[in-house]
Amino acid sequence: MLLSMTGFGRATQTFKDKTITVEIRSLNSKIPDFRFKVPLNFKEKELEVRRIVSEKVERGKVDMAISCKSLIGEDGYALNMPLFKRYYAELSRAADELDLPKDDFMSSILRLPDVVTNNENELSDEEWTAVEQTLLEAIEIFGEFRKTEGAVMEAALKGHVQGILENLEAVTPFEVERVGKIRQRMKQSLEEFLGRENVDKNRYEQEVLFYLEKIDISEEKVRLGQHCKYFMDELNKKDGRGRTLNFISQEMGREINTLGAKAYSSDIQHLVVKMKDELEKIKEQLANIV
Repeated sequence: MLLSMTGFGRATQTFKDKTITVEIRSLNSKIPDFRFKVPLNFKEKELEVRRIVSEKVERGKVDMAISCKSLIGEDGYALNMPLFKRYYAELSRAADELDLPKDDFMSSILRLPDVVTNNENELSDEEWTAVEQTLLEAIEIFGEFRKTEGAVMEAALKGHVQGILENLEAVTPFEVERVGKIRQRMKQSLEEFLGRENVDKNRYEQEVLFYLEKIDISEEKVRLGQHCKYFMDELNKKDGRGRTLNFISQEMGREINTLGAKAYSSDIQHLVVKMKDELEKIKEQLANIV
């Protein structure tokens, strides 16, 4: 079963007077790339959150956000009134001495350090348990999303591999025809150059056989068929992995390229182009598989 690197999961839980929400999003990436956004009072648990997410999510560019909102309308900040009053008194005294206006004291004081404080309480064990449960639920939903996307991609991959096999099978009739054409072309060229009476038939047959052996594509066809079968077998495994499929697709590409280089037939070249097109679509799909 394949997993897509693209995924989304969202879970919500109510804890006392708060609503805990966890969202996880991911896009394809060659290396694990995790970004976390958590409330300030969760900072002590950020490493634990990272460990849980990285173990479950694996590859991909992952954005994970945890939010806790009060159900009674309180925000996460409060005004430090004693400090605010001290600042106001000091600034008012300075303004009187220097004969300065007091119009913008409010905005200026609010920008001073520690005037606006975080009103969030320390994270209790009970609240962390609720957050952890919500996180695991979001990861589970996220995983199901990836499985669904992976199933669609798996079906597409099988279709593209089948396309390569069908085009490979279509090569055989042209391969037989190609040998006859090559023999005739070589014979005609040789007779035109040396004259029919000067051609050594035994030597000619030896050269033809040597040449045909060099451009024989039987091994490439067999190997490409085996790679396609191996690819299908990996797709059908319960724990199929994108990296393994990538390696197999590279080997498939080598055999297809060699087929094209040895083709010496416009009909076979046409089929090779079709196989390359199917392979490119396979590579595009594999770029988004875990």
